[in-house]
Amino acid sequence: MISAEVTKATTESNASVLRRFTKKVQGLGTVRLVRKLRYSARQLSDFKKKKEALKRIEKRTNIDRLKKLGKIKEREGRKDAVRK
Repeated sequence: MISAEVTKATTESNASVLRRFTKKVQGLGTVRLVRKLRYSARQLSDFKKKKEALKRIEKRTNIDRLKKLGKIKEREGRKDAVRK
């Protein structure tokens, strides 16, 4: 993180110091950077992606097996028509 530092001169008012600080922060783009990073989500690692994919595959095969055994009814509707 880039920090902005302003020192007050002896004859300078508090308002002018604050104004200079605000301008310096704007120039450095600190606020823009913080707002950009505020809600960004971290990317998943390759291991996590693989783990989640394996979970989906296992769940899908389990559901298909149960459907074959007749323990789960086949859903009728648009999703099954598209999937088949």
